[in-house]
Amino acid sequence: MSTLARFKALSDPMRLRIIHLLLHMELNVNELVAVLRAGQSRVSHHLRLLAAGGLVTYRRHGLWTFYSASGNGDGGAFLRAVRDFLGDTAENQADLEAARTVVQQRESETTRFFDNIAEDWDALRREIFGECDLETLIFNALPPADTGVDLGCGTGDLIPVLLKRCRRVIGVDNSPRMLESAHRRFHHRSSQVDLRIGGLRHLPLRDAEADLAIIHMVLHHLDEPARVFSEANRVLKPGSPFLIVDFLRHDREEMRQRYGDRWLGFDHEQIAAWLQQTGFAQRRIETMPLRKGLHGFYLLAEKNDI
Repeated sequence: MSTLARFKALSDPMRLRIIHLLLHMELNVNELVAVLRAGQSRVSHHLRLLAAGGLVTYRRHGLWTFYSASGNGDGGAFLRAVRDFLGDTAENQADLEAARTVVQQRESETTRFFDNIAEDWDALRREIFGECDLETLIFNALPPADTGVDLGCGTGDLIPVLLKRCRRVIGVDNSPRMLESAHRRFHHRSSQVDLRIGGLRHLPLRDAEADLAIIHMVLHHLDEPARVFSEANRVLKPGSPFLIVDFLRHDREEMRQRYGDRWLGFDHEQIAAWLQQTGFAQRRIETMPLRKGLHGFYLLAEKNDI
């Protein structure tokens, strides 16, 4: 792709607005339509031209396609060279504010979803896991530790398992109703169980406060899993274990509506890349059959020593 072709790809006000947005965040077509207030066919047309110019990359996940600005290759080098000239115009800033609102609404919808299904969570969980003895798998995968943290603890299903391995457990969730349910279960063990409300991209923990972390069937609900890995790295002491449990990649699109999923599972290579980028070393991974034709995995990583 020639330099001239790349400049031509940017020779339109709408495409400049799109590339400015995608340099800051990953968005799908519907989100871009909402931000730019333009028709879907028009936005898709401009995305195709930007992709043809090597300036935009995309990933398909089920029926959804997510777009971001190219970060590698000649397209990425070109964008780094011209980024400072794209301009922080009033229109671009308004677009960014609108995009942040769209992302916040998306996160709020996820919180509302879990608030609404809090009382039915155990039954929904059994629909997927059936007789899979996940608690035993998790217990055997984790070493003893002083302070463990359950990222996205929900109603607290795994807290009893963690208490068998940890002297103290911190449970974090952004759903008030989920935490209310967890509090009812563990109010008599308040000296051992500390429940905190907060988002996983900004954990309500101090640096190096925890000796162990687990994130169980939460990643597929998140917009940016790698940011959660970065936060897990921050709150863990060097050498601490980090256990990830989630779905392997699948094509069950109905999971988005039934369970509020954003990702249709994950490839091992994808998780491994995020771990490496955020300062973890992978130790081992195991897979397990679940119901509805799904498969899960549990992966043990370790925060790199400083």
